[in-house]
Amino acid sequence: MIDFERLVAPNPGPMTLEGTNTYVVGRDPCWVIDPGPEDHGHLDRIRAEGDARGGIHGYLLTHGHLDHSEGVTALDLPPAVDAPFERILTPGHASDHVAFYADGVCFCGDLILGHGSAIVPPEEMGGSLRDYLESLEKLAALDLDLLAPGHGPLIDDPQAKIQDYLDHRLMRERLLVDALESGERSQEKLLDAAWFDVPQELRQAAAFAMRAHLEKLAEDGRVDLTELED
Repeated sequence: MIDFERLVAPNPGPMTLEGTNTYVVGRDPCWVIDPGPEDHGHLDRIRAEGDARGGIHGYLLTHGHLDHSEGVTALDLPPAVDAPFERILTPGHASDHVAFYADGVCFCGDLILGHGSAIVPPEEMGGSLRDYLESLEKLAALDLDLLAPGHGPLIDDPQAKIQDYLDHRLMRERLLVDALESGERSQEKLLDAAWFDVPQELRQAAAFAMRAHLEKLAEDGRVDLTELED
């Protein structure tokens, strides 16, 4: 298995869990995946780990969200154009999202989190539920030993985790379709029906996720978005 170190930037929150994961991968030289936010203590730890591994050759980003990418400028790193990873296009959480695979390990960014579920925002925020589900299927097709997520702990049962994520999205869709088929068109009540278990502090994020589900259902011809009520 490829040699790497996980460093956690201290930016905890409901969407970032205990912080953003930065991975320093390989030796002589090494590569940095997702330098994280511009936190000086975190960036110093990246530099020290890079020095211990024979120097940092360059960086890679799973996507451009600032909690993953902001530290690039402060580290003054070049992009890694010749890193030994397979680059897999995995849009859904963000339109520019990619994952990096090598030797049984997939650095999967925010496609999958160490615990909890990832947010799939609506199209206007760069998201797509259809793309997201296809991206999960791409990962399921890999020979995986470990998932290294953008937030949360490492995942040593990757196929089970991917299936859990697929099942979770389909469960939300079933609840949403049931509410729509009963005639409900109030977005607040649709959210209550399909995301009934979401705590209040995550309700806005759940509303974004519901919009992505509704957009997919509209593409499938199962709902008319113009009929929805605020």
